[in-house]
Amino acid sequence: MQPEKTKTRLEELGEHGWFWFVFFALTIFVYLFGLTIPLVGPDEPRYAQVAREMFERGDWVTPTLGGFNWFEKPALLYWLEIVSYHILGVNEFAARFGPALFGLGTVLSMWMIGRYASGSRRIANWLAMLTASTLGIIVFSRGASFDIILTFPITASLAGFIIYELNENNPRIAFATFYFFIGVALLAKGLIGLVFPFAIVGLFYLFVRRWPRRDLIYSLVWGVPLFLAVAATWYLPMYLRHGYTFIDEFIIQQHFQRFTSNKYQHPQPFIFFFWVLPLMTLPWMPLFLLAIWQKIKHLFRRTRGQIETINAGPIRADLEVFAWAWLIVPLAFFSFSGSKLPGYILPAVPPALMLSCYQILRIIQKRPVVANWVKGLAVSTFVVIAAVIIFFVPRFANAETDKKLFETANAKGLSQLKVTGLFIVSHNAEFYAPGRLIRDADGKQHKFYSVHEIRDYIESNGREPLLVLLPHDYVRQLTANDIVKSKVLEENGELTIAVVELK
Repeated sequence: MQPEKTKTRLEELGEHGWFWFVFFALTIFVYLFGLTIPLVGPDEPRYAQVAREMFERGDWVTPTLGGFNWFEKPALLYWLEIVSYHILGVNEFAARFGPALFGLGTVLSMWMIGRYASGSRRIANWLAMLTASTLGIIVFSRGASFDIILTFPITASLAGFIIYELNENNPRIAFATFYFFIGVALLAKGLIGLVFPFAIVGLFYLFVRRWPRRDLIYSLVWGVPLFLAVAATWYLPMYLRHGYTFIDEFIIQQHFQRFTSNKYQHPQPFIFFFWVLPLMTLPWMPLFLLAIWQKIKHLFRRTRGQIETINAGPIRADLEVFAWAWLIVPLAFFSFSGSKLPGYILPAVPPALMLSCYQILRIIQKRPVVANWVKGLAVSTFVVIAAVIIFFVPRFANAETDKKLFETANAKGLSQLKVTGLFIVSHNAEFYAPGRLIRDADGKQHKFYSVHEIRDYIESNGREPLLVLLPHDYVRQLTANDIVKSKVLEENGELTIAVVELK
């Protein structure tokens, strides 16, 4: 009997049990590899600096940037960064460590869906492999931003629900998972963390044309207080400390005005996410597009219950319907939003991968040799990502960040000078020149529009020299004049830094 049991277990693990162990070890390595590159873009440095200011003040409640209140996002990312700063010091790796863990958490949540909703370890392995090797998940797990911070708790919450729906063992654990991670999602990115899970569950029941079971309805009695208690760890002290100012800036402006208007200057056409989402699923985009095509073909031929048996276990029609409901809610919600950025659609990537996984397992059932090709593509994706991190990303990051500029200035003994921009505002400087940026009364970085303005500022502020960031095209305007004396210190791909003083 023992050899029979061993053989059965190996079959559950897939054709090559050793492959999965090696692949998931490689996943952890790739997700944590190369997080030390300089912070890039406008968001990473600002979020990392907000966390640093909270860390230095010992304040876990109020986010600030440059000493001014910063109520754009909830505190979860900042909390992760603060914990990392305590353990690892204030650096780029620490700023990105939490998002990397949440990326791995998303992979684990997808494995749990495959394992306990479908009842098959083999399906779980394939679903996790596709998730781990998907470009959108990898890229956003490597950045100190909020998109993966929201995607993980939503995925974990919905994993709890669908495991309850398709596997009724331990429903209280599934319910607790569902409600707890809704609370975490509220801490991750605001009200959307509450809206998405309930909207997806509601749409799922609408699609399958049945009412929720009574135990799910009864669970609201304790589930709602649970997610409110989790969310209250930040929302309550914020409200008690800041009152209506918090409600106005965080709820009204950052939620409703961001959705209904272009106040934050990220306009895109309605169909923007209809082409961004497939690109997020690379290299599995063909499978995702195939799933869409198959759905269109069979739109009026839905079946219920078990629709196909794939080696190690069944893929149920309800699981596929759930994936469609999960996909549609964020896609429709963000398509109607007045503000659109690529990372917004990341919570729709996991269901897209569920549909892709279903397609590849159907193909493998008919042509088993395809399995090795798919595994090879997943590993090759990791190899390419590692190569890009080693050979390309550092050069790109150095050209897109101010880190080198300020390192050069600091090495020349100028680390105490105030910093400003001529014709530009550099959000990257928030992290690399903390506490030194010249700001307006509302806390925004001040931008100078002429050399005369810089001279006047120096004269009215103790005649102390300034460090000035400016585009390359304006360097001659700064250096070839008889108003101030300036010296170029360093440049990157876009900006030049110069020290400016009165003649």
